[in-house]
Amino acid sequence: MGSDPRADAMASLASGPLTTLGTGALAVDIAPEAGGRIAQIRLDGVEQLVGHGDDSAAIAWGCYPMVPWAGRVRNGRFTSGGHRHQLPRNLGAHAIHGVGFTMPWRLQSTGADQAELSLALPQDDHWPFGGSSRQRIEVGDRHVRLTLSATAGDRAMPATIGWHPWFRKPDRVAFEPRMIYPRDADGIAVRPLVEPTPGPWDDCFINDLPVLIERGGQRVRLTSDCIHWVVYDGAAHATCVEPQSGPPDAFNLEPMLLASHTSVESWFLFEWL
Repeated sequence: MGSDPRADAMASLASGPLTTLGTGALAVDIAPEAGGRIAQIRLDGVEQLVGHGDDSAAIAWGCYPMVPWAGRVRNGRFTSGGHRHQLPRNLGAHAIHGVGFTMPWRLQSTGADQAELSLALPQDDHWPFGGSSRQRIEVGDRHVRLTLSATAGDRAMPATIGWHPWFRKPDRVAFEPRMIYPRDADGIAVRPLVEPTPGPWDDCFINDLPVLIERGGQRVRLTSDCIHWVVYDGAAHATCVEPQSGPPDAFNLEPMLLASHTSVESWFLFEWL
């Protein structure tokens, strides 16, 4: 039997059929079958994101939702409700970015400038709790607003959510975080927080200011109700700026438990200036 694609964040993932939103200069392609992600954003025909290629790893293109956890879970292990859990390790020794980005989402509704998607979270070895997730994608003349939620089912569950956009390499990023989570020898965020250190980064920050990205004369301002932001700028072709409802390894570092049938929800706004 072939391996389950959810078990390997590096496996390639076909984009599948696309749904395009937008009626003006801004166009957004959604790939429901490829992890419910935004496959591409184009402003005046200029592509903003790293797109899908024939051998693109699931982890490395577009802008995808991270649910029901964001970033790494150390060794895939955590304790919740007094029970020890082991998640599949899909990035070296660790479990990364949840299960939603490699699962097909259901397109619940779509219009010229908005779409709703939903996902039934698994209740198996990849995620033992079940539950569900929903996304709303709204496209204006010069903005994209994303809303993401995770909802517990009959069982309480831990949850951290966020987004992982792969921006084509910017000319400049204006980012002024307040604090940074140091990383240990395993590359995992730890406490206590310290003053931000110089890049290159693959780190989580506390940030409550807009982030500005400039590329080719275009500027996009990023804001969110999340205060945890991961920035990865170590790649030559891309920079990732990722708002999250909690830090990487939150299930161990700063656990947040959703009671049964309750939700966590966040938003993320792109505005081209």
